[in-house]
Amino acid sequence: MSFALGPVDRRTVLRGGCGLGALILLSACGTERGAPVRLAAGESGGFFWEFAGLLAAAADRSGAPPVRPRQSGGSAENLDALADGSAELALSLSDTAVERADPRLTALGCVYENYFQVAVRADAPIATVADLRGRVVSVGAPGSGAAGLSERVLAAAGLAPDRDIRPVRQTMRDAGAALASGAVDAVMWAGGLPTPAFTDPRVPIALLDLGGVVAALRRRFGPAYEPVRIPADIYGRHPAVTTVGVANLLLARRDVPDATAAAIVDLLLDESAHLVPAQAIGSQFLDAQSLILTGSVPLHPGAAEEYRRRHG
Repeated sequence: MSFALGPVDRRTVLRGGCGLGALILLSACGTERGAPVRLAAGESGGFFWEFAGLLAAAADRSGAPPVRPRQSGGSAENLDALADGSAELALSLSDTAVERADPRLTALGCVYENYFQVAVRADAPIATVADLRGRVVSVGAPGSGAAGLSERVLAAAGLAPDRDIRPVRQTMRDAGAALASGAVDAVMWAGGLPTPAFTDPRVPIALLDLGGVVAALRRRFGPAYEPVRIPADIYGRHPAVTTVGVANLLLARRDVPDATAAAIVDLLLDESAHLVPAQAIGSQFLDAQSLILTGSVPLHPGAAEEYRRRHG
């Protein structure tokens, strides 16, 4: 598998200003703006869902075709929605999309980087991924790309996901509650910084450093993964750690009209400062050079033409 990401110096840290609830404005009028498009997003409170809401609001402001976000379990479920036609657009971790290799999938842009995170309670005697042996570990929600990446991270650390840990599959909200109650020993997920489900100040957490895992992931699965730094004290008091970064793609069915794809590209280029949730302090790819780096997932023809028209 081969997937190229933009270099570190092209990342731009962007801030949004509003929550999803105030931003999803679903216009009933789609005649002048074009037919509404359904966007398979993710869990409430997750970065996919927040980004989807911001994109929907930008579409309403600009007069682009209405974007209607739909909740889901995550990347794998979103790809299923594209395949079966229940959504026209979807968000997905790049590795999940590349692995699916569905000819009906095209990309509108590489929009931002997701952070794979492993959290334990701060007082737990767990310092490395290898220390999770025999532990109860929440490995991601059903239908999420994080569930597949969790298996890869465990394997890269020398653990058999189906034998060396006791896995459970939970939404981020449920996983945060389970970590707080002690029902699970660790939680694995992919998201922005900070992820709201894990910001309860009454539950001090520590993040495991995955710097030693990234090289093994790249050797086994290709360059879709890269080391990224999580600053200190994102979730209360904890040191900075290195973790696994993986790009996120905004995808479209190949049969989405070219004009609709072009209009979404215009939103990504012109509304970039308004397309990152306030809680996100991670690295973004919302610039013309990075948006087109979608690896083996081809750009939608309408998107490719719009990038050429706008930037040559």
